[in-house]
Amino acid sequence: MASPGRSVRVGRIVGVYGVQGWVKLESWTEPRMRIFDYQPWQLTASGIDQEVRNVEGRQQGKGIVARLPGIDDREGAAALMGTEITVSRELLPAPAPGEYYWTDLEGLEVVTIDDVPLGRVSHLFATGANDVMVVRSADKERLIPFVQGSYVRTVDIPAGRMVVDWDPEF
Repeated sequence: MASPGRSVRVGRIVGVYGVQGWVKLESWTEPRMRIFDYQPWQLTASGIDQEVRNVEGRQQGKGIVARLPGIDDREGAAALMGTEITVSRELLPAPAPGEYYWTDLEGLEVVTIDDVPLGRVSHLFATGANDVMVVRSADKERLIPFVQGSYVRTVDIPAGRMVVDWDPEF
């Protein structure tokens, strides 16, 4: 189960569109337009957090654009470039069995099938072939493919633990 009140990054503002305050978005939701279903947004930039509700958006060419309440000109939109968009984890639908949100995996203790501790999941990143976990301990960082059945044997979110088939020396 996800931690109550935990935020999940779902996108960021990457540019301006037009002169009426619209912004271009990079969305990490599937499909991309679903980012508008998860509101309110928490906008974070330069240590400043701001909650925004009633964001409207649309597909524009190959990308998506949004209009945020209170932003009515190009200068206001430009000031938001680089802003991270997060939402409360509770707004997201429950993942299907055997699927996980990366944010729910971050922080899990990782041990081998022989119960050798490897560290904790720092973060994940996508590659062309599969997602990769960055597992950090006090003295080592490991990159472990997140491939269930091959390398990832069990994931127990409530217990905060993941078992992997991985050589602790590697």
